Amino acid sequence: MYNPDDTDAKILHYLQQDATLKTRELSEKLNLSYTPVYERVRRLEKEGVIKKYVALVDREKIGKKLMAFCNIALKEHSKVMGEKFVNAIVAMPEVIECFNISGDYDFLLKIVVEDMSQYQQFLMQKLGSLENIGSTHSLFVMGEIKNSTLL
Repeated sequence: MYNPDDTDAKILHYLQQDATLKTRELSEKLNLSYTPVYERVRRLEKEGVIKKYVALVDREKIGKKLMAFCNIALKEHSKVMGEKFVNAIVAMPEVIECFNISGDYDFLLKIVVEDMSQYQQFLMQKLGSLENIGSTHSLFVMGEIKNSTLL
C-alpha cells in the first residue's frame, strides 16, 4: 500500500482539484523547484497512484438529467454467467459505474439517462434482454447532496 508523504499528498490534492495544472504551477504552489515536482508526478503516474486524467462533465448540461441506482440479483452465480453479465454491463454507455456488492443483491449499477422514459427503455430493452437477471430494484436520485472525486 502506498502511503504518501506531505509533498505527494499535496500534489495529489492539487491535481484532483485541477488536473490541468502544469508542473511549473504545481512547483509554485508547493514552493519547490520544477525538477523534484516533475519527478514525483511521474513516479505517482508510473506506480499507478495517479491512474489517469479526465474531464468531469456536467451530466445535466449534456441532457442526462435522470440518475438512478439499480440493484441486480443474478439467477445463477457461475463463472460463465457472471462474465457474460459483466461484459454486457461494461458495453452499456448508460451504466457509468458498476459495483459487485454483498447482501441481497449481487450488483449495484449507477445509470444516467435523459429522463424516465429513456430509463424505462433501458430497463426493458437492455437490462431485460440479459438472460441471467433474477430481479432488479431501482432507486432514483432526487437531488445530489455531495458528489466528490477527491480522495
